[in-house]
Amino acid sequence: MMSRPAKSIHGEWTTRWAFILAATGAAVGLGNIWKFPYITGEYGGGAFVLVYLACIVVIGVPVMMAEVLIGRRGRQNPMNSLEDLSTEAGVNPVWRYLGAMGVLAGFLILSYYSVVAGQAMAYVFRTFGGTFEGVTADGAANIYRSLIHDPEKLLAWHTLFMVITMIIVSRGVQRGLEKSVRFMMPALFVILVMLVGYASNTGTHFTDGLKFLFRPDFSEMTRLGFLTAMGHAFFTLSLGMGAIMVYGSYLPKKTSIIKVSLTISALDTSVALLAAIAIFPIVFANGMSPGAGPGLIFETLPIAFGHMAGGTFFGGMFFLLLVFAAWSSAIALIEPTVTWMVENHGLSRLTACLYAGIITWALGLLTVFSFNIGSGWTLWDKTAFQLLDYLTANIMLPLGGLLIAIFAGWMMRETHTQEELAIESPLLFKLWRFLVRYVTPAAIVIIFANLLGLIG
Repeated sequence: MMSRPAKSIHGEWTTRWAFILAATGAAVGLGNIWKFPYITGEYGGGAFVLVYLACIVVIGVPVMMAEVLIGRRGRQNPMNSLEDLSTEAGVNPVWRYLGAMGVLAGFLILSYYSVVAGQAMAYVFRTFGGTFEGVTADGAANIYRSLIHDPEKLLAWHTLFMVITMIIVSRGVQRGLEKSVRFMMPALFVILVMLVGYASNTGTHFTDGLKFLFRPDFSEMTRLGFLTAMGHAFFTLSLGMGAIMVYGSYLPKKTSIIKVSLTISALDTSVALLAAIAIFPIVFANGMSPGAGPGLIFETLPIAFGHMAGGTFFGGMFFLLLVFAAWSSAIALIEPTVTWMVENHGLSRLTACLYAGIITWALGLLTVFSFNIGSGWTLWDKTAFQLLDYLTANIMLPLGGLLIAIFAGWMMRETHTQEELAIESPLLFKLWRFLVRYVTPAAIVIIFANLLGLIG
């Protein structure tokens, strides 16, 4: 057997819960609180939620286990880990490019993610400052437009978000990543539960919100809806972008991969559902449309908060929640690139963070300008922001997940995956192996084929 590092050169999580908090932080982000509610609204509510939950169970959990085991066995950045494990399995090392695709996907996501997170940062100050008190629909829309149509303002918030992200990442695994998520994740859950409690006081509208979320109506679902549900399962769990793989490389050997994967998936899904439970009753209570699209958070909710008792405080807390969630994901999105620079190019962690941050920030300019001076620059009828979002969430992440499942299920030796997963029940191991070899790849291929109109 080839010689593999016993520990990552970057350090290890101090406890199993440190990894769970960090990986949940990677998973919980804008995808849960900004994106999940509005795409659920666009595709009819309950039916979309049902398909999304099925994708989490059948696709998300098996692929997450595969990513974590690859990361922990390789103990390096995704590219190096996949190259070494390919050699160990006796297969073509071309699989290292799967790691490269994941790192690139995370890099592209962070470039536009930072811009949206910057908007959330701006709204924390605006909401706590009372900007939305008594605001009309036109007023809320104008406030949002005044932010995104001003490239200087948008650039300033994008820059601030990236600088803080780089400071956290530059401090390393235990002093930076672990310390930050130990504060942010509990704070995030406390704020979210507070907001759900607030929404429960909307009376019948709270019931309407629950019905919308959990009463399936498949007449609203389209082929694109199924692909979006699958893509979001990858997006929300941070799968296929190298983050979970590199976090897995910091995982102590004795930690159970199946337990942490199930816990992370459950926590992440709970946050997405709780966010929707908090948001839709407020939307219905104010006679607004749940299918308002990306503007649901920045244009629709401020109107609701502006007309509610305590809305200034709870609205400010909501956007603070959004910022915490964004930071916990951002540090995970940039970490694979940083580890690659450190391991492959001998850079110090601080220098690697500086390079990665500057390049990501510069790429983010495409998204910044797509909202204003570059809004007319389109490709396939999509702005730079829309194109990056579609390419990463709906194409690169599911494709990466498909290849990860194939690598773990077919390329790696069964004894190696069994050794790494350390599942005591032979039946449970066989179930995971069956899912990752047959069911998960088939589900991804079928949804892709359905989108392309090749079936049914």
